[in-house]
Amino acid sequence: MADTQRTTESGGVKELVILVGILLTVIAGAVGTYWIRSRGVEAAPGESTRPRTVVPAPPAGVFHADVYFDFKSTRLRADAVRVLQDTTGLMDLANAWVVLVQGYADRQGPVEYNRVLAQRRAQAVKQFLVELGIPEPSIRLVTLGQDGSLCDDPGKECQELNRRVHLEFRKLAAAAPSTLAVAGASANDRAQADSTSPAGDR
Repeated sequence: MADTQRTTESGGVKELVILVGILLTVIAGAVGTYWIRSRGVEAAPGESTRPRTVVPAPPAGVFHADVYFDFKSTRLRADAVRVLQDTTGLMDLANAWVVLVQGYADRQGPVEYNRVLAQRRAQAVKQFLVELGIPEPSIRLVTLGQDGSLCDDPGKECQELNRRVHLEFRKLAAAAPSTLAVAGASANDRAQADSTSPAGDR
């Protein structure tokens, strides 16, 4: 009789343990589901759950390009020619543009030598842009030499990144015809006023 009672009690304890285990599993699943949904992001396998950095697009009518040079060279390489051709192909030459051409050099050699080298690289790029149809007055040259280097490591791969010309193409807003007409009229009025005013007032 005592054995039967102990067996019954043992079976009741086992059932209780099983029920508690099931209950804990259900609660853990519910909490986990709520937590994942509250985050609003489910990471795909192998993906980080960190928020992605969104890089803002450049303003409309502005784009950049880089061309690279060999060591101590100012000659445009074949890849540089392709970059310049492709980039100028994006321009609508019916509009006014300003092109900023910035020349750089690596850190090997004297500072002044590198500045002259960077200037000659910028000049080579400017000349090619003119040959591609960009009006020369719209091109601005800036020489930075080794001052604007991208990479300070003395290694070969790093220094290759510093032997470059960086270009910024910026589309200018066209002035309205009425604005131009008013400006022209104002200039004519001032010229007539100057011609009729006494010499002492000039």
